[in-house]
Amino acid sequence: MIDLRSDTVTRPSEGMRRAMYEAEVGDDVFGEDPTVRRLQDRIAALLGKETALFVPSGVMSNQIALKVHTRPGDEVIVERQSHLFNYESGAPGLLSGVQMNVLDGERGTLTGAQVAAAVRPGYYWEARSRLVWLENTINKAGGTIYPLERIEEVARVARAHHLALHLDGARLWNASAATGISEQAYAAPFDTVSVCLSKGLGAPIGSVLAGPADLMQEAHRYRKLFGGGMRQVGILAAAGLYALDHHRPALAEDHARARRLAEGIATLPAFRIDLDTVETNIVMFDVVDGEAAPVLEALKAEGILMVPFGPATIRATTHRDVTHADIDRALAILTRLFGATS
Repeated sequence: MIDLRSDTVTRPSEGMRRAMYEAEVGDDVFGEDPTVRRLQDRIAALLGKETALFVPSGVMSNQIALKVHTRPGDEVIVERQSHLFNYESGAPGLLSGVQMNVLDGERGTLTGAQVAAAVRPGYYWEARSRLVWLENTINKAGGTIYPLERIEEVARVARAHHLALHLDGARLWNASAATGISEQAYAAPFDTVSVCLSKGLGAPIGSVLAGPADLMQEAHRYRKLFGGGMRQVGILAAAGLYALDHHRPALAEDHARARRLAEGIATLPAFRIDLDTVETNIVMFDVVDGEAAPVLEALKAEGILMVPFGPATIRATTHRDVTHADIDRALAILTRLFGATS
């Protein structure tokens, strides 16, 4: 089976399993797990933030960030394709009592002018603009990299209006690998940053929220409140540390495989794809005459898994468990099934 549904389907490598087995552990609720502390310190340093907090999932990390930046009745400025708006089960309204001011950007990105126009004037009958929320890379837009100059433009507007700024950097590692711009440079304009360990890095679980010590102290409380307090969790933190050292350098290979897949799909008349949109490890393409579901069923019967991203849109995501040979095999099957011009 060639599983291209997501980069979350990876299995721990043998080296990662060994690191997990050998991990030194303690009770993390008491702050006594040394491996968790090493992971948090490592991520904080990589992102240029004062401290960090290990949490079970990216959604929890994002929701904790919302909680520490806002109060009920506040408003969050966010782009329509963001993970926060589309894939977090309505949690912002339920857990933080905030509403979202949803803007239509370009492939998931906003301009400073858009953000400035969205900020509320401050009348008491309006929600209070409190937080600007960006994502890098942008999943629903096909792994788009948020240009650093545009991030800095938005950040200047946010600062001018005294708004906090959060980065959902679930795939920030991919943006850095693709551009050569450090994670710290991407993170610098933000108050808080969330990064994921269980996507491209291939760890089995976990995300990390980083920011200033006062906010992270509050975040620690909300992690407990949300049910995320963990005990001898160094066995999981060890996987994250191993991934940073051994898996992170290979992310560019995932991007190369995505490019190879996209270029092959571009030759098939049954599909439409814009190669300029393939920037990292996500490939989005449309079925020209028909719907995604029959194509996905036909591919599944041949041992290839992808996911629908709209009625006629398909997403494929490369990752460390997919080889170059797998991509070639997938393209051969795609060509056999959908390469005819009639």
